[in-house]
Amino acid sequence: MKTTLAKPRTYVPHDLPIVWENLDLLYHELLSREINDLASLEKWMLDRNELEAVLQEDQAWRYIQMTCHTDNEEYAENFRYFTTEIEPKIAPIQNELDQKLMANPWTAKLDQDQYFIYLRKVKKALEIFRAENIPLFTDIQLKQQAYQAIVGGMTVKLQGEEYTMQQAATRLLDTDRAVRQEAWEAISAVRLEQAQALEDIFQDLLRLRHQVALNAGFDNYRDYMFVAMGRFDYSVADCEAFHTAVADHVVPVMQELAVERKHKLQLDTLKPWDTQVDPDNLAPLKPFHSGQELIDKTEQAFAAMHTYMGECITTMKANGLFDVESRKGKAPGGYNYPLYESGAPFIFMNATGTMRDLTTMVHEGGHAIHTFISAELAMNDFKDVPSEVAELASMSMELLSMEQWHHFLPNPDDLARAKKEQMDDVLSTLPWVATVDKFQHWLYTNPEHTPVQRTEAWKNIYAEFGHGFADWTSHEEAEQYLWHKQLHIFEVPFYYIEYGFAQLGAISVWKNYLSDRDKTLTQYLAALKLGYTQPIGKIYEAAGIRFDFSSEYVADLVRFVKSERNKN
Repeated sequence: MKTTLAKPRTYVPHDLPIVWENLDLLYHELLSREINDLASLEKWMLDRNELEAVLQEDQAWRYIQMTCHTDNEEYAENFRYFTTEIEPKIAPIQNELDQKLMANPWTAKLDQDQYFIYLRKVKKALEIFRAENIPLFTDIQLKQQAYQAIVGGMTVKLQGEEYTMQQAATRLLDTDRAVRQEAWEAISAVRLEQAQALEDIFQDLLRLRHQVALNAGFDNYRDYMFVAMGRFDYSVADCEAFHTAVADHVVPVMQELAVERKHKLQLDTLKPWDTQVDPDNLAPLKPFHSGQELIDKTEQAFAAMHTYMGECITTMKANGLFDVESRKGKAPGGYNYPLYESGAPFIFMNATGTMRDLTTMVHEGGHAIHTFISAELAMNDFKDVPSEVAELASMSMELLSMEQWHHFLPNPDDLARAKKEQMDDVLSTLPWVATVDKFQHWLYTNPEHTPVQRTEAWKNIYAEFGHGFADWTSHEEAEQYLWHKQLHIFEVPFYYIEYGFAQLGAISVWKNYLSDRDKTLTQYLAALKLGYTQPIGKIYEAAGIRFDFSSEYVADLVRFVKSERNKN
């Protein structure tokens, strides 16, 4: 494992200032270069790839800095510069470069086993490219940035103290119901204060995205996004089948668990602030007390699983590639951002010392392993894995790492409790994924809907998948805007069903792991190493599982999780 992340460049000058004037020269050299044989074609592709890696990493750091410090105007302006002055100018040139690639007779001589997935993606990109969409993409990014600024600035006052939303949410684990209710209502009040602003932002995003679809020749943005996201391996009908399977096989189990929770807590009614506290009313688990401790213990756990995994975290520590603690002025959520030139990632999250933070860290750690192990693939597009594969890496790690959670929780009773919580979370993820995905299908196939109609659609879909398995009486307004907290709907539309498909895959990986640990880890790493050089189904096969979301498959995996849960 390298201790330095610097990689030599062969085309882009070192320390090149990332301003358009410099980039324009490089792009036009690529456009004008003659390609007369296979060797010169492959050299041209690698030079283009290097330039794109440099730009991807530059944009990544602008995004990372902005999300780590949403209240820093310099960082915000740096990101806006890339969004408004560089990206719009690159887009048409990228399209010309794709045309140049596909028109060259030597392209047909490329190794099709190696380049099939990449060339398929390029062909689709050419089909849907429209110059008139470039300024719309810029507007969309700026609206998404406005969403981040609003939610990143949200704070809650409790008993005179100011907390981030993530810090306040830890009180939902408190055994004192009055404390939980106070925190939940305070958090909801803050969200409702910004509800109209977020509704306005989404209304603009809906309009812009629908226009993008129309410009590209699609009836609606959903159908456009299925092509733009490269969903070659499944259809809208498959998503709908997943929704049905979850409603049929997962929702009833979650309803049983909700009843069990209500009885254990000795409540007449389960309210939204009762869904996260330990059902036996035990104090919340504290797997770590600082961000550094979280990183260090993750390093120990990963190293115990596999030497390579531990080395990945060690490298990230040595290069300062973490920002994990929650604070005011930081964007919500968590992510693993690959850095294509360095071959490493950056992990961002909002830890406050909870079990949820532990699972977020190992989840993003799974993404990080994926980034490292695929870093040596020749093309950026080989490393740009579809979300169905990316989330398989991360969600599998949540389950595979459970065996090493004793590094965080040395008490056996605490460890058993944490594993049971994780299994409950695995099941509860599926209805929420189905809710968000079905809602997005409705949003974009009914683009002329009113805000009132949108609210009704949300409420109906949310009810179909259990209302979160709580009673929302007297809190209907909070329920109707609950979707505002799901940043994917604002920032990465249609990126959510992947969590459901990958959760099923992760359960299958874990099932295999319990039977043969060494073989499963070998298959898991082999699948990640493929990057995106094979179709999704083949990558899942390499991991020793099926890419399947049929009713029978869902039912079988739910039975397995229930069985394992009952052992704890």
